[in-house]
Amino acid sequence: MPEPAPDLVDELYRTPPDRFVAARDAAVAQARQAGDPRTAREIARLRRPTVAAWLVNLLALDRPELVADLVQLADALRTAQRELRGPRLRELSAQRRAVVGALVAEVRRLAADVEGAPSSGKLPLAEVEATLNAALSDVQVAEQVRSGRLLRATHYAGFGEVPRPQLRLVTGGEEPPSAAPARQQPTQRGALRAEQAQRAARAERERRRRALDKELTRARTDQDRAEDELAGAAAAERDGAAALDRLEAELAELERRRAVAEQELSRARLARRAAERAAGAARRRTGEVEAAVEALEAEEDAGSGGGTAD
Repeated sequence: MPEPAPDLVDELYRTPPDRFVAARDAAVAQARQAGDPRTAREIARLRRPTVAAWLVNLLALDRPELVADLVQLADALRTAQRELRGPRLRELSAQRRAVVGALVAEVRRLAADVEGAPSSGKLPLAEVEATLNAALSDVQVAEQVRSGRLLRATHYAGFGEVPRPQLRLVTGGEEPPSAAPARQQPTQRGALRAEQAQRAARAERERRRRALDKELTRARTDQDRAEDELAGAAAAERDGAAALDRLEAELAELERRRAVAEQELSRARLARRAAERAAGAARRRTGEVEAAVEALEAEEDAGSGGGTAD
C-alpha cells in the first residue's frame, strides 16, 4: 500500500495541533483530486498530536542532530547503569539535566517561530521535559521521539533501566552456600548504589519540577497581567481612534459647510455687482428722463409766455 510522502507528513506534524486537522483534510482532498485514493486514506489515518507531542516533533524534525545527541546520551546512561559505574553515572546524570534543559529552551525558540503556535506562557514545557527524560530511559520512547511522529507526551516513573545484577535465589543444593555470598555481595552493593542513584535522580527531578511549577505560575501571572494591560491599551487605542474619527467627521462637515458658504458668498457678490450695475443704469436712465421732462416743461413755459404777449 502506498504511503504519503515523508515531506508531506513532516509538514503536517510541524503544523500546530489546532490547525492539524484542516491541513490533513486539505492534503486528503489534494490526493483524491490527483486520483490517488489509497494515499488519501493513509493521510486520513494520521492523528493529531497533543501540543506537548507537537513540540517534541518540532524538535525532532527541525533539529534532528540534537535528538541524535539525546539518544547517544541515553545509550551511555544505560551502559553506565548496567555496569553500575557510580561516578560515571553521576557525571552523565548531570549532563542529562543540562541537555534536557537546553532542549526545552530550544523547543521554546522553535515554537516562537511557528505562525499560530500557542504563546510561550501556554506551552506545556513540563510535559516536553518529561517526554525527553522518558526518551533517555526507554529505547522505544526514544525511537518515537526521533521519528517526529509522537502523538502524546509520555512519562517515566523512574530513571534508566531497571538494574539487573544477575542475582538468583539459591535453595537446597543448587550452589554451595559458601560460594554464594562471595559472588552476591559486590553485586548487591552495586544494586544498592544504583538504587540510591535512582532515588537521587527522582529527588532532583521533583525539585526541578517544583521549581518549574513555581516559575510557570509566576510566568502565567505575568502573562495575565501583561494581557490585561494589553487589553486596556487596545481599548484606549480604540477609544482614541473613535474620537479621532468623530473629529475628522466634524471637520469634514465644517469643511463642506465652509465650501457651501463660500459658494453662497460668491453668488451674493456677483448678484450685488449685477444689482449695482442695474442700479447705476437705472439712475442714469432716471436722470435722462428727468432732464427730458425738464426740457419739455421749459418749452411749454416758453410757448405759454409768447402767446400772452400777443
